[in-house]
Amino acid sequence: MTFWLTILVALAVAVLVPRHGLAAWFRRARLAEARERAENALKHLLRQATEGHAGSFASLQGALRLSDRALMDLTQRLERDGLVRTEGTQFRLTAEGEHLALHVLRAHRLWESYLAHELGVPIDRVHAQAERAEHRLSREQLDRLSASMGHPAVDPHGDPIPFGDDLVPVSPGTPLVDWPLSIPGRIVHLEDEPPLAFAELAAQGFHLGQLVRVIDRSPTRVVLSDGEHEYRLAPMLASNIHVATAVVQAPAVPADVITLTRLPSGASAEVVSLVPGFRGFARRRLLDLGFTPGARIRSDLTTFAGDPRAYRLRGTTIALRREQSDCVLVRELVGMIQ
Repeated sequence: MTFWLTILVALAVAVLVPRHGLAAWFRRARLAEARERAENALKHLLRQATEGHAGSFASLQGALRLSDRALMDLTQRLERDGLVRTEGTQFRLTAEGEHLALHVLRAHRLWESYLAHELGVPIDRVHAQAERAEHRLSREQLDRLSASMGHPAVDPHGDPIPFGDDLVPVSPGTPLVDWPLSIPGRIVHLEDEPPLAFAELAAQGFHLGQLVRVIDRSPTRVVLSDGEHEYRLAPMLASNIHVATAVVQAPAVPADVITLTRLPSGASAEVVSLVPGFRGFARRRLLDLGFTPGARIRSDLTTFAGDPRAYRLRGTTIALRREQSDCVLVRELVGMIQ
């Protein structure tokens, strides 16, 4: 009897201890979940306002996927806390609500930049991870994170990163479905929602800065070219690619300089530089690996899928993904044996 009494007391302590028991853990988890729902609602209303619309019960329900009762409780709490005001059937952010929504949006886009540029996380995976992290970062942490990356102006998808309290950022560019035929445009934004659509664009190799032209358009397809490849996209997918007027400039690099990605298998080259604008941990890692001007490199092995590829550099075999090798500029050396 004493043994079981001891067990019951131990379980009660483990569950009910005020700060560290299971009950306290579940209470913190419920509070965190409630805060995430509230911040996601504010972020949705900010996006609606940015696009010139007011949020509604239906739009919130579609974004948050809550029951009628749960959403009603949430909107009432937001209004009670002074973050949202109701105008008939519409919801609008108050100044305080917009301030908090901008903080969450800034956290999301900075964290995406950190994952993509500093840690080298594939671009189609950063959104989901940032969705979780955006609710856990304070303003001071964001300031330090931004400073460590040189205060980036846009995230990996081309969306502007908020910097001031009064800024409501607008995504740049015009969707490809509205872009004139045969006019060159530079990709300035790749919409990351829905995730499956963005994953498809990433798989086809679309990236910021890419120069494209729409060469044909119909109700069922949009055909475009980047000068080397031709792409056929459904209009819904093409609408997630935003372009802006391409400024024609003199080549920034000599004609015989190419990206490492374009180096044929088995060929050797000399590293010229890393592309301008490539920064952060990913840049430092390539420099540490020996991708410095004048280094000799050979394309050793291409996998069946084509990504990653293996390169021989300074006596070591190194595997690089396409987004990494695209950032290395080289000059092919004909007839060289390494």
